[in-house]
Amino acid sequence: MSVMTADAPARPWASRKEILGWAMFDFANQAYTLLIITVVFGELFTTVIVGDRGDDYRLANFLWSLALAVSYLLVVVTGPLCGAVMDYRAAKKVFLFVSYLATVAATALLYFVAPGFVWLGLVLIVVSNYAYSMGESFIAAFLPDLGPPEALGRISGFGWALGYLGGLVAAGFTLVVLGEASTENFDRIRWVGPFAAGFFLVTAIPTFLWVRERGTPQPPGRSYREIAWRRVSTTLHELKRFRDLATFLVSLLFSMAGVYIIIAFAFIYGAQVIGWDATVRNLMFIIVQITAAAGALGFGAIQDRIGTKVTYLITLTLWVAAILAIWATPSLTAGLNATFGLDWQAQHLFLVVGCLAGLSLGSSQSASRALVGLFSPTRKAAEFFGFWGLANKLAGVVGIVGLGLLQSVVGLQASILLCAGLFLVAILICLGVSQGRGMQAAREWEARNGQA
Repeated sequence: MSVMTADAPARPWASRKEILGWAMFDFANQAYTLLIITVVFGELFTTVIVGDRGDDYRLANFLWSLALAVSYLLVVVTGPLCGAVMDYRAAKKVFLFVSYLATVAATALLYFVAPGFVWLGLVLIVVSNYAYSMGESFIAAFLPDLGPPEALGRISGFGWALGYLGGLVAAGFTLVVLGEASTENFDRIRWVGPFAAGFFLVTAIPTFLWVRERGTPQPPGRSYREIAWRRVSTTLHELKRFRDLATFLVSLLFSMAGVYIIIAFAFIYGAQVIGWDATVRNLMFIIVQITAAAGALGFGAIQDRIGTKVTYLITLTLWVAAILAIWATPSLTAGLNATFGLDWQAQHLFLVVGCLAGLSLGSSQSASRALVGLFSPTRKAAEFFGFWGLANKLAGVVGIVGLGLLQSVVGLQASILLCAGLFLVAILICLGVSQGRGMQAAREWEARNGQA
């Protein structure tokens, strides 16, 4: 049933062209997420550029997690401040464009990261992932402007689904044309950085042509640093009026810590623990993209009926099941073979697990973005999505550093169970969130302060 009430403020629909332009940024930036962080460069960095099979790649895995954690920590420090300035100056597109160009430039330079060039790889990953992550928050800040609150779930789900389609196109081409991440194939696979940069550069153009900058710039008067600190301080003081948003952001911190671990280590896990071959790795990529897109679209369609909070909780439950299945794949395969006289390989059973993980991946992130949109007054959208970005990236720091340290002691397979615990904590915290009360707080703030 709908969670909307009759007194909800009317927010008009943006044009279909503008919504498509907004969603095209998701389509474009998935090339970076998948090719650089998840599928190709992460595996290339740990097994070839650093490489140390003797210690099960534990040092390489730790360095990879450290680079990602530093980039996310930078987002934590700067995200809310940038959001405050964006709202004050109505400059979301300017900030988005700068982050986009920085991501493209740093990603293209990954071509020069050869085996042994560890420090260059670390610096470029920190810079590119920081710029990409800031862009995620900036593009999300446009969401409340695109339609009425009861439609944000569908719009967000459409963006995530289109994003996974973009990832399927970009990474599908890479896996077929550039091949596997190996020392023998390094001269070809090193082009993954320039290709991801070029894909992002070209396919994000509709975003800057079609998405409108709404709002009225406020007079400069004070320095941007003073404006940012004043608005962030005010928002932190006002969070007691947005207690459901604050509680949800804490839940999001734990859930996204688990998601970031999976994004950063899923394909590394497949290579190091499951021992898959190139064919199975490619199949896993395709399966995850299709199921993630289906999850984002499917749950996006139903969350406006059953409630975004309920949808979010369902997706976290799916995540717990997926993590347990990921951890148990080697032993479960051995048990099935012994019991039924089969000759299955763990990598083939892992493909089945990938379907569950994919459904969880797209739907959980779409639901979280939509819920923040519902809890955000229009005039504070960029600022609140700055805090959404803060919670996301602080989660990245906590989750990835935690996993990096834990796997250096007990190995990657055992440490993956950390994710299940994180999702369970997120579920428990989110039980205290009221979607209706959170939306009412946003409406009351708008009534007191005037619509944008």
